[in-house]
Amino acid sequence: MALYNFLVKVKWGKEMFNDVEVNTDEEPIVFKAQLFAITGVPPDRQKVMIKGTTLKDEAWGTIKIKDGASILLMGTKEELPPEPVEKTVFMEDMSDHELATALELPPGLTNLGNTCYMNATVQCLKTVPELRAALKKFTGGSPSSHSAIAPAQALTAVLSDLYEAMDKCGTEFLPFIFLQVLHMAVPRFAEKNEHGVYLQQDANECWTEVMRMLQQKLPSVPNEILSDQASVSKYTSFIDQYFGGSLDSTLKCIESEDEPESHLKENFLQLSCFISADVKFMLTGLKQRMQETITKFSSTLNRDAQYKKMSKISRLPAYLTIQFVRFYYKEKESINAKVLKDVKFSLDLDVFELCSEELQAKLTPMRAKFKEIEDKKVEEAQKAKLAPQEPPQKIDKQMKRMPYHFEDDIGSNNSGYYELNAVLTHKGRSSSSGHYVAWIKRKADEWFKCDDDTVTMVTSEEILKLSGGGDWHCAYLLLYAPRVLEIEESSSEMTS
Repeated sequence: MALYNFLVKVKWGKEMFNDVEVNTDEEPIVFKAQLFAITGVPPDRQKVMIKGTTLKDEAWGTIKIKDGASILLMGTKEELPPEPVEKTVFMEDMSDHELATALELPPGLTNLGNTCYMNATVQCLKTVPELRAALKKFTGGSPSSHSAIAPAQALTAVLSDLYEAMDKCGTEFLPFIFLQVLHMAVPRFAEKNEHGVYLQQDANECWTEVMRMLQQKLPSVPNEILSDQASVSKYTSFIDQYFGGSLDSTLKCIESEDEPESHLKENFLQLSCFISADVKFMLTGLKQRMQETITKFSSTLNRDAQYKKMSKISRLPAYLTIQFVRFYYKEKESINAKVLKDVKFSLDLDVFELCSEELQAKLTPMRAKFKEIEDKKVEEAQKAKLAPQEPPQKIDKQMKRMPYHFEDDIGSNNSGYYELNAVLTHKGRSSSSGHYVAWIKRKADEWFKCDDDTVTMVTSEEILKLSGGGDWHCAYLLLYAPRVLEIEESSSEMTS
């Protein structure tokens, strides 16, 4: 035994521990840790008495130890927490239903045979709360009468039923009735191969057809802020109101200087991002689409001629849909081949530079409010760094959501700022094959991958990896929602 090692007796209450080793060459806290191991009394609760002297944590002082010495320990050990009433269940042991319930996953949709294009479309559009609210109010027929009413009315009604059923089912839903009505409304989607299996369809075509049907039957939302006379919306359709934008275009004939410029206004439900060799970012592809050369008949030259078409956005919808033009027709193979090029997109989008000067002037006030709030946050963060560190105080701030639309144009965007809400991707080499998946956002950095009936949680970093460049899922359709400005209630006067 080393010079400073001793075997002692420790009395703790009614218990006696013999031959406890003590090394006085180490700090007393080491000995107290050893006592903790055998008694369960934490060091900070221990009072160790040796010959009437209390042992400190840092040094033995004048205390002398010898073999067989008796040491008195006083102190109580911490009570163990009570055993949980419910047994802990680990995620690995949960069934799919239990896991979906625990994580509150959005419900999936069963693939009814190459219907992933439909499922992905339904999931993406479901992320628009205003659309769900409008469908909930729709009274266009009961499920039993869908076959006897017009296709557009039937599809609007069953989509309303489908979303209501998905909200109630929790995990997975079989969209059989919606598929039947979609086939009735768009017969080409019901085509089958020689084995009797439904053919894969283009998700953008499905998206476009569903929007066209809703456009016919889903009424616009009245403006309750304005007077009764002005409350009647300028739009008859909810889709035009919340998803529709306008372009002001100028046409100039390249081949005839004498021909005057012509101006036209066009409406859109989607903006197209064309993918050429020099397009690396989505915004670049959108700009190219608005500065293009087209061929049309010239009344001056009395023949087809080349025109330069310049377009600017004159009305921004609340929800902006952007299509990546990834497919082109290959005559030799008779298929819509896919452009796999990597084109970056962002979680936040600012389309101010794509807008007309008149619209830019209208957007500027709300953009100034966004900047005012952001500058205030930066200033507060800088002050916090310079100020002495104090315990954070929990303050419940009442936040107010500012309108994202112009007062006289419900369903518009009044800032030009957007946040990514959903992504519809395609995996494969042609639009008539491969697989479609929806990636939807519930709140900040809480995304879900809806792969038919399989729904999993993903991060925003995984969303940004959907930009293309290989055989992985490539973004095909992007749905952007309006960025909403939130201010403290006390600040509302400042920003009004």
